[in-house]
Amino acid sequence: MLDKFRDECGVFGIFGHPEAANMTYLGLYALQHRGQESAGIAASDGQVRVTKAMGYVADTFDSDALASLPGRLAIGHVRYSTAGESKLSNAQPFLIDCAHGQVAICHNGNLVNADALRNDLVSEGSIFQSSSDTEVVLHLYARSKARSVEEAIVSSVTQVQGAFSFLMLTRDRLIAVRDPHGFRPLALGRLGDAYVVCSETCAMDLIGATYERDVEPGEVLVISAGGARSIRPFAPAALAHCVFEHVYFSRPDSYVFGKSVNEVRTTLGRMLAREQPIDADVIVPVPDSGVCAAMGFAEESGIPLRMGLIRNHYVGRTFIQPQSAIRHFGVKVKLNPVRSILEGQRVILVDDSLVRGTTSRKIVRMVRASGAREVHVRISCPPTISPCFYGVDTPRRSELIAATHWLDEIKQYLDADSVAYLSLDGMMTAVGEGRQGYCSSCYTGVYPVAFPRDEKSYLQLALKLDKEPVAT
Repeated sequence: MLDKFRDECGVFGIFGHPEAANMTYLGLYALQHRGQESAGIAASDGQVRVTKAMGYVADTFDSDALASLPGRLAIGHVRYSTAGESKLSNAQPFLIDCAHGQVAICHNGNLVNADALRNDLVSEGSIFQSSSDTEVVLHLYARSKARSVEEAIVSSVTQVQGAFSFLMLTRDRLIAVRDPHGFRPLALGRLGDAYVVCSETCAMDLIGATYERDVEPGEVLVISAGGARSIRPFAPAALAHCVFEHVYFSRPDSYVFGKSVNEVRTTLGRMLAREQPIDADVIVPVPDSGVCAAMGFAEESGIPLRMGLIRNHYVGRTFIQPQSAIRHFGVKVKLNPVRSILEGQRVILVDDSLVRGTTSRKIVRMVRASGAREVHVRISCPPTISPCFYGVDTPRRSELIAATHWLDEIKQYLDADSVAYLSLDGMMTAVGEGRQGYCSSCYTGVYPVAFPRDEKSYLQLALKLDKEPVAT
């Protein structure tokens, strides 16, 4: 659906497996939901090689491509751009060869000081090949005066700020790095004698690996033939796990930040039913991301849940629009209402988030056109009022409907009988951490890591700070 926050990126790495590239390919398949613009794998058998292309994982790799990536260690990446254009030169992993030797890198997150570092590097003679913030790390690595590869890596990653889960690959080592705030998830597991590091545990499930622990915030984990060794070069910082990983981004079958995504989302639905009850006949989730919350809402309210909207899972990234006008075509090609479930019913539509509201409006009208007597919209997170600057593609603040409209105005725009959100306290209760340990800047406008608001080219936009109505 177009009216959602866009997934950031996903990373996968494995050390000590005879089919490292093949395992990485499978891991990226499981992480495809985190990025659909490009995919790539770097592998080493003493020489690091990279294959990457625009498109899905299945479009990028075939048996010949994987056979060209020999070795027992590999890293991979699926990308959706949040900093840098959507083009092949920005596809990851990036690979360079410098005085410290070959190194490949892939990144989930966003570096808030990348522009300043880039300007300094360019002024000193660096030549960049991409517009991605990740490339800054490679230039810092190449210019490091450190005597060892590990010292050069530590020197480079400790100069960047923001949200980052890095995987780096040398000829004989796999290095995992997580920022000291822990914005983005990064999990560590084992597959026999091999080590696995990835964004979500669902990737481990696919290849039969066992989750052991998270790479900890502020940790640099170096995996070599001698095993795994932890370095902690960052100053302690307040935890700021991205709560939207639980709300929307991560797959329900994953464990993220040590918690079951399915259980958290189901609890979000239960809390929503307690806070925002409504008398109705049927609960209908907006598939697929609204299903878990809708199940929780149904369990708590006692109102039956039925799949009144059917999603077409075979729609590609693009499709040909008909020349003749077809009302709501863009939504109907992905969702179709089930009239026998909706006709004559008071319907509760449960979704995980409401961003611009454009898609939700079309869905509400589709449900009404199928004969629903009433349509009540329930959102299993608080009103989204601010953009994210930590690795999530979000609209400018003026495009966020909850930042610019009162709740009654949102109801009128959606053509709904009622609209209600889960409270911030309710969301944090469902996550189980109070308000500590999570970043909720998209709901509060409070940013745990400062960013340069005066740079016009910075990320998606300059943050608007003027006073506007906020839905509550």
